[in-house]
Amino acid sequence: MELREALAYYRDQAGLDVARRLAQDAKAAAQQVLAHPELGARISHGTRRFVLNDFPYTLIYRVATGTIVILAVAHHSRRPGYWVGRR
Repeated sequence: MELREALAYYRDQAGLDVARRLAQDAKAAAQQVLAHPELGARISHGTRRFVLNDFPYTLIYRVATGTIVILAVAHHSRRPGYWVGRR
């Protein structure tokens, strides 16, 4: 959800190349998390965060029984924990 909005924003404000870089950065982060689920910093029981390399976004994800669920792609200026009710 947030990623689609961010991609549209960057496309409209900075151009398609910047939006593509964000998409690549998010994909690379997701691949790292899939390969190494414990890589992200633990923020609560079963929930972790992993900061993207080049953009001010963090993947918020949950690890449960071998499955990774991305709860949010949170911009750093958003209210912390706005995603807490998501499963």
